[in-house]
Amino acid sequence: MTRPANRTLGLSDRRSDSAHGESPGSASAADRWLLSTIMAALPRSGFAAMLWDGTTFGEQTGGRVLIRDRAALWQLARNPPVHFGDLYSVGRIEVEGDLVVFLERLYRAMAGGRGGRHSAWWWLWKDPRPRAGSLTRARENIHHHYNLGNAFYRLWLDGEAMQYTCAYYPAPGMTLEAAQRAKMDHVCRKLRLRPGQRVIEAGFGWGGFALHMARQYGVSVRAYNISGEQVRYAREWAAREGLADRVEFVEDDYREIRGRCDAFVSVGMLEHVGVDHYAELGRVIGRCLAPNGLGLIHSIGRNSPGRINGWIERRIFPGAYPPSLGEMMQIFEPLRFSVLDVENLRLHYAQTLRDWRARFAANLDTVLGMYDMAFTRAWDLYLAGSIAGFSAGTLQLYQVVFARGTNNEVPATRGDLYA
Repeated sequence: MTRPANRTLGLSDRRSDSAHGESPGSASAADRWLLSTIMAALPRSGFAAMLWDGTTFGEQTGGRVLIRDRAALWQLARNPPVHFGDLYSVGRIEVEGDLVVFLERLYRAMAGGRGGRHSAWWWLWKDPRPRAGSLTRARENIHHHYNLGNAFYRLWLDGEAMQYTCAYYPAPGMTLEAAQRAKMDHVCRKLRLRPGQRVIEAGFGWGGFALHMARQYGVSVRAYNISGEQVRYAREWAAREGLADRVEFVEDDYREIRGRCDAFVSVGMLEHVGVDHYAELGRVIGRCLAPNGLGLIHSIGRNSPGRINGWIERRIFPGAYPPSLGEMMQIFEPLRFSVLDVENLRLHYAQTLRDWRARFAANLDTVLGMYDMAFTRAWDLYLAGSIAGFSAGTLQLYQVVFARGTNNEVPATRGDLYA
């Protein structure tokens, strides 16, 4: 049976006394002061916050966050970005109403609260510095996220292809599968792929895009990834399709990319690279891209520099950092690459995430059979929070097309991309 995507996952009636062995009793004056201070730092939040004894602050608009015990309240105050997610995952914080709407209101209230009379509070909301992007750390980070098991991702991504990046919805009512194919074709058109060309892909997921380029556009592809499970899956898929002679899946880091190419593409990898390594990525592209080649980088981003939510960085996407466009220029400027086109697909990613979360909700029982409730609630929160981030505009999705500054064969217009 399909469950609503915004349903609280089975913990809405769990009280803190059953979870922690004793009732927290009535809220103290310090408890009430702390909650009032938190809510005062979130002006015009559009929701209320309630303590375990019914003490409530905030706006009575139908949305409400419930804090089940005293320890949860004080944990939340010490490190809100991390502890909100942890406490929600184990049911010590609950959200009444639509989780995505609550998170959208929270993000907007956080943006509105900075710089006001409660600005000292925002020191606590500063996210921790992402983990360093060394080769060793990069492997650990990728293992943490992508080696959860193919069966898990197949439940809520687009079937066999398992495209774990923003889809593209040029027409209303498209299925997730159709939108992911449209995304791949959209990228291929931007790269002006032609039969016989050589493509290098940095970070290939489960291999679907590399195989699509070879199958539909007649190119040869060398693709790099450091997730062993994804590499095995992609190689087996290429063998089944009879494309192993045209698509080479390499288990190695982007820093080890070698060879020449007519097109360089990276879809959803830059978030893992780290700004300190952007110049290094640019040098890799510089030694690989042919004089008249084209490149495209597709990445989650921000309107201005800022760290990703601390809970997501620690628990879901270790090492992740979505860059601003200005930060992305550190890839292109040292090599004097010309940026030809920038497109923002922010709302397309919001729709992609809605589709993923709906499928996740439809398979909750299966997920609970594979993992525990805390894991399931954490991933639902991650998906809901990502929808809210793209809908509220705190996250962007950039596709940047570039070429060498000496390339005079660049397209004159973008008309053919949308014909």
